[in-house]
Amino acid sequence: MSGYQVEIISPQEKDDMFNKLVADVRYERKANIHGACVKLLTDNPDFKEEWEDNFKFMNEDIRPHAKVFSVEDGSDLRVMYEPVSNTCIIKNCDYYGWIKSIALAAISDFFEEYHSIHRRYSVHGSAVDYNGHAIAIIGPPGTGKTTLTYGLLQNPDFNYISDDWFFTRLFKNGNVIYSSEKNSYIRDDIANVWKSFSTELNKVKLDIQGRGIADVNTLFEGRSRESSTLRTVVLLERDKNHPPFLKLDIDEALDFMVGKDFCNPHQLIRNDRKFKIRKNFFREVFSKQDVYLLNTIETPNESLNRIKDLATR
Repeated sequence: MSGYQVEIISPQEKDDMFNKLVADVRYERKANIHGACVKLLTDNPDFKEEWEDNFKFMNEDIRPHAKVFSVEDGSDLRVMYEPVSNTCIIKNCDYYGWIKSIALAAISDFFEEYHSIHRRYSVHGSAVDYNGHAIAIIGPPGTGKTTLTYGLLQNPDFNYISDDWFFTRLFKNGNVIYSSEKNSYIRDDIANVWKSFSTELNKVKLDIQGRGIADVNTLFEGRSRESSTLRTVVLLERDKNHPPFLKLDIDEALDFMVGKDFCNPHQLIRNDRKFKIRKNFFREVFSKQDVYLLNTIETPNESLNRIKDLATR
């Protein structure tokens, strides 16, 4: 679970709430998220600065495809979503990680409903490039996705694409993945596992959650990529009763994703229709890639070596 519950509201409820909240908004910023425009409206100066560092800039004359309101009114945390206009209203949130994840989830919902020949979907996972081909790492929170991603990026042969969300475009003979964010919202404890990042991470301004926006081009010495052709998918679990490593067929991989709620705690809408869209998307992805299940019960280095071996085959 994400740690918050999403309330679906009507357009009228959204309009009524907007009229009450708009006077509290101090900052408005637009972001370019994979070609879509997301507008942040907030009274929080830290959120405004993190948003600017995190996402690519979008011109002010572009109308937003989604909006995220984040304001403080002294009451309890609430997350509301109005799907007709892709508008999120978040009250009393002190964690930027949820703000940016909800923004990405709103655009994910938009792409699921936007029908064109260029089908695009989002994945809550990380991705690295190796010699022009991408490895996607997908797993439930706490299974080591970020740790393994940064472990791979210690090696100069690997390039950063994303460490949290990425977008996928489906083609007849393969899939291309794209980065979702300009920079990484990183945990400060990554340097405890991978010491090589400690110098640069010590320069990152941390928020109250011990996280901050790191410049990926500085952190990875220019090894940042906007896109790559997907070749391998690594699914993660952490279960002492299961073997450390398996190759999966399409149905096995799909059963894993369904059983783990698509490894995405930030889905704004969960219903039968959305379930079918997401299931069909992953079925198509898995039909074109090699898929493996990595059980992260071993040491980080042992798990890392298993992914490196896949990259170099």
